[in-house]
Amino acid sequence: MPEAINTASNMVPHRKLRYAMVGGGRDAFIGAVHRKAAALDSQIDLVAGAFSSTPDKARASGCDLFLADSRNHGTWQELLADELKRDASDRIDFVSIVTPNHLHHPVALAFVQGGFHVVCDKPLVHTFAQAQELVNAVAKSGTVFGVTYNYTGYPMVRQMREMVRMGAIGNLRKVVVEYSQGWLATQLEANGNKQAAWRVDPARSGMAGAMGDIGSHAENLLCTVTGLEVEAVCADLGSVGAGRTLDDDANLLLRLSGGVRGVMMASQICVGCENDLRLRVFGDLGTLDWRQEEPNHLVHARLDEPRRVLTRGSSGLSEAAIRATRLPSGHPEGFIEAFANVYLGVAADIHARLQGSVASALEADYPRIEDGVRGVRFIETVLESSRSQQKWTVVAD
Repeated sequence: MPEAINTASNMVPHRKLRYAMVGGGRDAFIGAVHRKAAALDSQIDLVAGAFSSTPDKARASGCDLFLADSRNHGTWQELLADELKRDASDRIDFVSIVTPNHLHHPVALAFVQGGFHVVCDKPLVHTFAQAQELVNAVAKSGTVFGVTYNYTGYPMVRQMREMVRMGAIGNLRKVVVEYSQGWLATQLEANGNKQAAWRVDPARSGMAGAMGDIGSHAENLLCTVTGLEVEAVCADLGSVGAGRTLDDDANLLLRLSGGVRGVMMASQICVGCENDLRLRVFGDLGTLDWRQEEPNHLVHARLDEPRRVLTRGSSGLSEAAIRATRLPSGHPEGFIEAFANVYLGVAADIHARLQGSVASALEADYPRIEDGVRGVRFIETVLESSRSQQKWTVVAD
C-alpha cells in the first residue's frame, strides 16, 4: 500500500495553536464538525469557549468537552474579557464563530478589535455595511480572518481550480452550479427543529434563507474555481413552505466577468436531494464536472475525446490537490477532511506570523474575509434582482 500523504508535514510550528469556540454547543450540528476538523491535523487545540446563547447550556456544553472551568464561559462577552486579561503566553490565538448568522458580526468585530485572529462561518454577516465595517477592522488590526466555505477544501475542487488556471479546458464559456437539498421540503420549523427554526427566521438568518445558507456556498465555489466574478444577476426567489418569509428556492441567471454566462440553482425543498452540490465549468476545449456527494472524483471531458475520471490521491494531480490529500487513492475522504483543509490553511498563516514570516499561497490556502464580503454583496444583489420584477419579458400570445 502506498504511504499516506500528510498535509501538515511541511509545517514546523514551535507550538500548537490555541483556539476558543463561540456557539456550537449541545444539539448543534456544525460546531462538532468544526471541532473535529480543527483537531484532525494536530495543529490546533480547543482551550476555551462560550458554546450557547443560554449561559447554563453554554457551560454544560463546555463540560461535555472537558474544558477547564476557568475557560468555560456562559457568554461570548465573558470569554473575550477573560482572554484579554490573560498573558500572551496563555491567550488563545484565534476564535471560531459557529453561531446563527445574526451573531457573526458583533462577535467577529469584538474579537478582531481585541487583536485575535478569527474563523467565521458563512454567510459572513447580514449586510454589506456590516461586512465593510468588519473588513476595515481586519485591515486595521492586521489579523487573520478565515471564512469557512468548506467545499473549497476538497482536493478535487482544488484540482479543478488549478486545471482552469492552467487552461486545461480552454477559454471559459459557461458555468452551471447547483445546490439542491430537500430537508426543508416539510415544515420542520413548526415541529421544534432547532436548525430549521433559525434558518427561516429573518432576525437570525438575515435577509436571505436558502440563498444565504447554501447559495453563498454555490457563489463561492463558482468564483473560487473559475477565478471569475458575478457582474450581473437575473434572480427568481421563492418561498414554497407555507408561512415562510425567507426564500427556500432560488433560480438565477448570471453574467460573469469576461463575458462568460452562468446558471445557479439553490434550493432546500427538493424532495429526495440530500446535499447535492455540483459545479460544471464549460470551456471551448473541454468541461470539468464535480459533485460534492462523490467528492473524490472529477470528470474531465476533452474536445472530441472520451471523458476521463480523475481520482483523489492518484498520480499527476496538482500540488494544491496533493497537499489537500491525507489518504492514498481508493481510501475515501470527505466532508470533515475538506473542512480540516480550511483550518490547516488558517493555521499555516497564523504559524507563519508567529514565526515572523509569511506563508505561501499554497500553504495558506483558505477563503479570506474578502470572499465573505463578496458573498454578502452577491446575496444583496440577488435579493434586489428578485424583488424588482423588472427583468421579466412577457411572451406574447
